[in-house]
Amino acid sequence: MRGRSDNGAGSASCLDDKDGGDGTRGVVMTMTVSVLVPVAVARAYTYGVPDSMTLEAGDVVAVPLGPRTVLGVVWDGAPDDVPAKKLRDVAEKLDGHIGEKMRRFVDWIADYTLSHRGTVLRMLLRVPEAFGPEKPVPAVRLAGKPPERMTPARKRVLEIAADGLAWNKGALAQAAGAGPSVVEGLVEAGTLERVALPPAPVVDNPDPDYAPPTLSDDQEAAARQLRECVDADAFSVALVEGVTGAGKTEVYFEAVAQALKAGRQVLVLVPEISLTTQFLDRFEARFGTRPGEWHSGITPRTRERTWRGVAKGQVRAVVGARSALFLPFPELGLLVVDEEHDPGYKQEEGVIYSARDMAVVRGMIGGFPVLLSSATPSIESRANAERGRYLHVTLPDRFGASLPDIKAIDMRADPPERGRFLSPVLIEAVKETISGGEQALLFLNRRGYAPLTLCRKCGFRFECPNCSAWLVDHRFRRELQCHHCGHSIRRPEHCPNCDAEDSLVACGPGVERIAEEAADLFPDIRILMLSSDLIGSISDLRQRFDMIERGEVDLVIGTQLVAKGHNFPHLALVGVIDADIGLASADPRAAERTFQLLQQVTGRAGRHKDGGRGLIQTFDPEHPVMKAIISGDREAFYAREMEQRERSGLPPFGRLAAIVVSGRTQAEASGYAKALARVAPRAEGVRVLGPAEAPLAVVRGRHRFRILVKAPRGFDLQAWLRQWIAAAAPARGGLRVSIDVDPVSFL
Repeated sequence: MRGRSDNGAGSASCLDDKDGGDGTRGVVMTMTVSVLVPVAVARAYTYGVPDSMTLEAGDVVAVPLGPRTVLGVVWDGAPDDVPAKKLRDVAEKLDGHIGEKMRRFVDWIADYTLSHRGTVLRMLLRVPEAFGPEKPVPAVRLAGKPPERMTPARKRVLEIAADGLAWNKGALAQAAGAGPSVVEGLVEAGTLERVALPPAPVVDNPDPDYAPPTLSDDQEAAARQLRECVDADAFSVALVEGVTGAGKTEVYFEAVAQALKAGRQVLVLVPEISLTTQFLDRFEARFGTRPGEWHSGITPRTRERTWRGVAKGQVRAVVGARSALFLPFPELGLLVVDEEHDPGYKQEEGVIYSARDMAVVRGMIGGFPVLLSSATPSIESRANAERGRYLHVTLPDRFGASLPDIKAIDMRADPPERGRFLSPVLIEAVKETISGGEQALLFLNRRGYAPLTLCRKCGFRFECPNCSAWLVDHRFRRELQCHHCGHSIRRPEHCPNCDAEDSLVACGPGVERIAEEAADLFPDIRILMLSSDLIGSISDLRQRFDMIERGEVDLVIGTQLVAKGHNFPHLALVGVIDADIGLASADPRAAERTFQLLQQVTGRAGRHKDGGRGLIQTFDPEHPVMKAIISGDREAFYAREMEQRERSGLPPFGRLAAIVVSGRTQAEASGYAKALARVAPRAEGVRVLGPAEAPLAVVRGRHRFRILVKAPRGFDLQAWLRQWIAAAAPARGGLRVSIDVDPVSFL
């Protein structure tokens, strides 16, 4: 039915009087549809439907927008009445359809995050090439008589092609040990003919019965609960919590297998690309093939084919970063969020959202189960589990090994040598571990060589000209760099302020400096650094992880890149440098994040046999976080942290929203932020704090002021924020206003 109107899309809304030529007036009905376009607009636009076209809600179309043609989606809701003279027609109907549940998901996110619907849609339509027909694969096959001139190379090609099957030209040449020109010559001679083959699948379908694991009694009990969630074929959320090495992945793989058996698609979210490398191997070992991948490291061609394969239901399982949440699965039946506590799930620019929270929303709209997995769950997820909103599935013990023995090194009692950063206690433990044929890991959550460089003669400090941040010394690259805007300079030989030579001093340690110290202390061992600054590609990262797994490295020195999700079979000792870093922050989640990070990184030790150790260098071993880590009393930590959050009215017992006003000058940003705060609506229980200069006061040359809103848990914060923004003067010129509901970062 053309321009169908039963769902609000394509209703007739334009009537145009025409002169019938005999003095009478005829009425011509123009069918119209609402089309949402992926630009920063909140509403759908109205377009005419050509007589030759049939459209319904969800169809992907090309439409004129100003002087250009853009993608769009026919959206739900009655079109506006637009005069015929202003009405523009849909240019083309494309090969794509966005289902009703996915359209509701876009609307929900836009409403919750106070974003334009078109901006949210842009995240869904990020692969425009996927809406055209897929290109066939060129191939050749035997078709005619042998050539008049036969060479040994031609003979080998024809022997292989004698089966009559079509071959990719390059593959045929390689199989025959000949050059591509030999195959091309046979085509020109008429012996081979060109044919077009349909593209091979992006990935093969996973087999849920390929290699079922042998589970412990606890694991089987947990897996049974998750299978029941899948069998219910309804929305639910389960928190899978287990200590590091408990087998959480193997357990939720059983839920994945159950969903695949039921003919449903599966999505597994991971917070970082680095976590996909080992995960893909584990998935392949369990299901016989790799899943589809979705992250920034895949090629544009793979991205196009994966998007299309997901939309057509051909790709049954995908592992991806947070953006995979916007893939158009028509039969999604299970969504897993691995390492659900990780702050990497929060997108901080553009549409500001938490992929973990939006995964739960997608499950609610789609009517399927969502699994959240972590060894150190977020306080929000833990509270939901304790209240009974989430099913709480626990794995309290390691599989095949005991938990590592964690101890604190009191840096006041056992300080390092002057100019060093490793305590003698940790140095001796590293020596013992490596001499015993096992691996050690030194962890420091700070990239580069040193966080600050200053002149010891005049006190000059190297600052970023665009941000209120120090330039980090990257000694291996011989440059000083800002980690916020990317500005960098070559490391000078003399002070730019007083021109003194040999006066520049690196203050504090980064992983590069720890590596330098380790090389001096342990000159005869194999050392490998792992930091995002030093990784060239995903394949490079994978190669380094493989080296660790094969035991080709004695000492690993790394940042949070190695802190979670990895399985190093030979790793027996983890030493944490400067464990107090995170606790110095004013961030209300500082204690939670430090606990999660230390628990995750020390949990890398001894995963395959007893005897793993973790040593934490700290100046405050009596801090509640340190005591919880060392004693292994995670329940005490969660109880204390939730009690403090509830007493303070912080999430998940209250609601927060952050508003950041930025401008080209401090006065401009400050003035608008103060004016904005003055018109905040009054509401019982709602507090507006600020504006105050942000801890990172300048980023990329823009001055920043923050306003924080605290509200009761049941308060309609979005409606209140809309009322507030509507009452404020528009942000003009260089001013920008960013709203973050449920903020994770407080910088």
